[in-house]
Amino acid sequence: MQTIETDVIVIGAGPAGLCLARALQRSGLRVTVLEREAEAGLRAPAFDGREIALTQRSVRLLRELDMWRRLPPDECHPLCEARVFDTDVRDPMRVGGSDEPLGWLVPNHAIRAAAFEAAAASGDVELHAGVRIASVDTDAIRARVGLEDGRVFTANLIVAADGRFSEMRRALGIATRMHDFGRAMLVCRVTHERPHEDTAWEWFDHGQTLARLPLGRATPAGHRSSIVLTLPSTRMRAVQAMDDAAFADDIAGRFDGRLGAVSDPGERHVYPLVGTWATRFVGTRAALLGDAAVGMHPVTAHGFNLGLLGVERLARELREAAQGGADPGEPVRLARYERGHRIATAPLYLATRGVVGLFTDDRRPARAVRAALLRTSAHFPPFRRLLAASLADRPGKNGLADRQTTARHGFAEQGDGRPRGADRW
Repeated sequence: MQTIETDVIVIGAGPAGLCLARALQRSGLRVTVLEREAEAGLRAPAFDGREIALTQRSVRLLRELDMWRRLPPDECHPLCEARVFDTDVRDPMRVGGSDEPLGWLVPNHAIRAAAFEAAAASGDVELHAGVRIASVDTDAIRARVGLEDGRVFTANLIVAADGRFSEMRRALGIATRMHDFGRAMLVCRVTHERPHEDTAWEWFDHGQTLARLPLGRATPAGHRSSIVLTLPSTRMRAVQAMDDAAFADDIAGRFDGRLGAVSDPGERHVYPLVGTWATRFVGTRAALLGDAAVGMHPVTAHGFNLGLLGVERLARELREAAQGGADPGEPVRLARYERGHRIATAPLYLATRGVVGLFTDDRRPARAVRAALLRTSAHFPPFRRLLAASLADRPGKNGLADRQTTARHGFAEQGDGRPRGADRW
C-alpha cells in the first residue's frame, strides 16, 4: 500500500473544485485533486447544453484565477437586461438595461475546460483523474482517502466538490435536505427570427416555465439563443420524442410567436430539477463546496456564482492558515467558513424555493398573488434597481475582487483588467 502525503485533498474536478485548487496556488499548500472522470474528458468536456449566467463579481474572480482569458471570446455573451413575464400580467418586469451588463452567459463546458487548463498550469496542484475512491476516513489528527488501486492519500483537509448528489458528502456522514420539484428542464440552442437584444426572458406560463438566454450576434440565418423549457416529467417525454422540425414549431408556439420563426435546433439536453441543502457544510477535517453544499434551482441563475462565493471564502481561510503556519483543517477555521457561507446562501436558497413554488402554482389564488406581485414590482424602480444589483452581484469593498484583498491573497490580475472581448460589449 502506497501512502501519499499532501495538505488539501479536493474530491471532484468540476469548476468549483478546480477553482479552489487554482485559488490556493502559491499559498504554500500542496493540493491534490481526485476525479473519477478520465483526463481527456476534463481537458475537452462535451457540450451539455447548459449556459451559466456569471455575475460581475464571478467574472472578476475568474480573471484573478487566470480563467477568464482562457474562455473563447465568441462564447462569452453579455446579458444586458432581464424580463420576467407572467401569462396573467400584460407587461413584464424589466431588470437592468443600463450601460453596464448584468453579467455574461458562458457555456458550462467552456468554464470546465478553462478551469482545468488553469489548474493544470499551477505547479502546486496535482491531479489524479480516472480514479475511484474506496474509503474516506477523518479524525482529529488526519484525513485519509483510499483509492481502489490501493493508494492512500493523507491530508489536513478534505474538500468534497463532487456535485449535488455528492457521494463524498454521504461518506462523510453529512445529511442533505433534497427537494424534488417534480419537473424536468430541457435546454437547447435554437435560431429564431426576432432579435434577442441581449435580453434574457423568464416566462411563467400555465403548466410550464420558459426562458430564453441570448447568445452571440445575428447571423444571416437569424438570432441564436438558448431555450429552457420546464415541464412536469411526464409531459417532457413527448417533447423529447419530437423530430427537429416539430420541436422548432412547438417552441415557437410555446413562446406565443414572440421569437418569430424558430429553426435549426441543436442537441436537446434534459435534467431533473432537484434542489439540495446540506445540513452541515463542514465535518471533522472536511468541507463541502459548490453544489455539494448548496444545489440551487436554476431559476435565479446563481448556482455556480454561489459556488464561486464558497471558493472565495474557503480559499481565504486556507491561505490565512498557511501564511500563519496554522492547520488548515482546524475546527475554528472550518466553522468560520461554514457560518459565513450559510449566511450568504440560505436567504437565496429559501427565497428561490418560495418563488418557484408560487410561480409554478396554477391554482387561481396563487396566480392572483404572483400577478399582483409582478405588477407592483414593475412599477417600483427602487426594487428593480435592488434586484439588478443582486443579479449582477457587484462586489463591495470587502469582495475578493477588491485590489487590497487581491494583493493580500496573491491572485493574479490579467491584462488591462477588462474581461476578454470587452471591447465588443
